[in-house]
Amino acid sequence: MRKGIVGIGALVLVVGVAAVLYSRSVSSRADGLATVAVTRGSVAEKALAIGTIGPEKEIAVKSKISGIVKTSFREVGDIVKAGDPLFEIVPDPTPLELTQARREVEIATNTFEQTSKKHARQKALNEQGILPGQDWDLAVQELEDARIRLDMAAEKLALIEKGRVKSGRAQRSSVESIIRAPTGGMVLELLVNEGDPVVPLTSYQAGTALTTLADMSALIFKGTVDEIDVGKLREGMDAQIKIGALPEADVRGQVDKIAPKSKTEEGATLFDVEITLRPVTGVTLRAGYSANAEIVVQSREDVLLLPERLVTFTEGQASVEVPGAREDDPPVKKDVAVGLSDALNIEVTEGLAEGDLVIERPPKQIS
Repeated sequence: MRKGIVGIGALVLVVGVAAVLYSRSVSSRADGLATVAVTRGSVAEKALAIGTIGPEKEIAVKSKISGIVKTSFREVGDIVKAGDPLFEIVPDPTPLELTQARREVEIATNTFEQTSKKHARQKALNEQGILPGQDWDLAVQELEDARIRLDMAAEKLALIEKGRVKSGRAQRSSVESIIRAPTGGMVLELLVNEGDPVVPLTSYQAGTALTTLADMSALIFKGTVDEIDVGKLREGMDAQIKIGALPEADVRGQVDKIAPKSKTEEGATLFDVEITLRPVTGVTLRAGYSANAEIVVQSREDVLLLPERLVTFTEGQASVEVPGAREDDPPVKKDVAVGLSDALNIEVTEGLAEGDLVIERPPKQIS
C-alpha cells in the first residue's frame, strides 16, 4: 500500500512539473484566450528539394555479340572488380547465317589456294629475272589480300559458331563470349536471365542491357526545387537529407549542381539539383530511397522567437496582440519587426522582449 501511495505521489509530481513548464510558455487568461511567451533560440530559413538517393555514376553493361545468355556469374548485391566475368553469351545464329559463313570460308580458302599457286609461279620467274618488278610486287600484294580475306571469313565463322575468336590475326584484339565488368562496383540489378536473347551493341542499335553497376560508396541526392526557392540557392550550401525509410538517420550533404534550365511537372516550374552526400556510418543507404533535402539558406542563433501563426501581416507590417495593462483589459494590437522564418517560428527583431506574452486566439470555426 505504501509503495502504491509513493508511486501515485511521484506521478502527481511529474505531472505538476510538466504543467509548470508548459505554463511558462502558454497560459490562459480570464477571458479564455491563451498566451504564448516570446522565447530565445535559433532559426533557419530552408529550401526544400524532393527527390531520391542514387549512385553518382551508374553503368549499363551491354554485349558486342549476339546470342543467348548461357551463364550468369553474379547476383544482385555482389561486388565486382574491373575485368571480372559477368555473363557468358553463346551464339544463336540462324541457319542462313551459319550456311553463308561456312560458304564464305570455302570461297576464301579456294581463292587463297589459287593465289598461292600463282604466287609460286611468279616467284620462280622473279628469281630467274624474267618477271618485271612491278608484277612481282602485285603478286605479293594479291597473296596477302587473299590471306586477310581467309582470316576474316574464318573469324566470322568462329564468332557465329563459338562466340569467340582467339587465333590468327585476332590475337591482337581478342574477342570472346564472356562479358566482363568494365569497371568496379556493385551489381544493382540483373536485367537478363539465363536463356534470354541478347541483341549486340552496334553503331545503329542500342543493344540489350545485361546489368547495371555502380559505386555505392559515392552517393548523391537528385531532386527538384521550386522556382520560388532556386534563386536563394548556390553551390556549396549545406543540406540535411530526410529519408522516409530511415527516419532516424542523420544524413548530410552539400549542394553540388543547380540546373540552369527549368522543367514543368504537373503545372509547377521546377529546377533539378544534385547534392553530394557525406560519408555516414551505421546506416546502409540504398539506391532509390525517396528523400527530402532541407537546404539551409541562412540561419541565426540566440534570437527572439515567436510562433509565426501569432503574427499578422497587413500591407507589409507585422503585428501581434498582447495583453492589456490590466488583466481584464482587452488585447492590444502591437506592431513588431520580424526577420527569418522556418515556417513554424519567426524571428522578432523589434517590439518584443524575451518572456513577453502574446495573445493566441483559437482557430475560427467553419460552419
